[in-house]
Amino acid sequence: MEPKKNPKANVGRNSSLYFAIGLALMLFLTNYAINYKTYDKADTDIGMVNMDEELEEEIPITEQIQTPPPPPPPPAAPEVIEIVEDEVEIEETVIESTEVDQETEIVEVEEVEVEEVEEDIDVPFSVIENVPVFPGCEKMKNNTKKRDCMSKKIAQFVNKKFNTELASDLGLSGRQRINVIFKIDKTGKITGIRARAPHPGLEKEATRVIGLLPKMKPGKQRGKPVNVPYSLPIIFQVQD
Repeated sequence: MEPKKNPKANVGRNSSLYFAIGLALMLFLTNYAINYKTYDKADTDIGMVNMDEELEEEIPITEQIQTPPPPPPPPAAPEVIEIVEDEVEIEETVIESTEVDQETEIVEVEEVEVEEVEEDIDVPFSVIENVPVFPGCEKMKNNTKKRDCMSKKIAQFVNKKFNTELASDLGLSGRQRINVIFKIDKTGKITGIRARAPHPGLEKEATRVIGLLPKMKPGKQRGKPVNVPYSLPIIFQVQD
């Protein structure tokens, strides 16, 4: 008996369609299996808190030390207000007006002349413009010759007046040196004598001799009399 076959039923006609559907289904299942994640039970308990364990922890009780309150401040002393009877009469100061009326006489003030005070200026003997003139040196023409003449005259005067035997009386021997400083003031007088020597007796003798110097013509600087300091060494040998 020959089987009857429907000529319209063709199984191989839709095989490619079924194959595509099956392939797509397999790819979907494979992708789902790869991306599927599993979690352990222990990991799910991370956010849970065991309240029983927390309650078992003992919290230490701290006692607050109560400090005694500070003593109250002493009461302020009451202000004693002394009431003074207003019996003292106070003189009122009357300020006079400084405005000048037309009838007020204006007093003319005379000019006050201020006198110039001359300063005592010391000019060294070596640089002064016009040296002091020792008596007997007036005829010298220039300043240098007058200076040399003065030094020579003073040395001669001291050698003549000084008592060289005083050193022997004082028990001194050998070469003696006395440094003397004095001033010829702006009037020509000898002032400010100072002496330094090995013995006070020699200082006293040197001061005495210099004080005997005659009055001179004062030295001048820019045409005005000035003080002129002068230094003089006195040197002599004591004869044994």
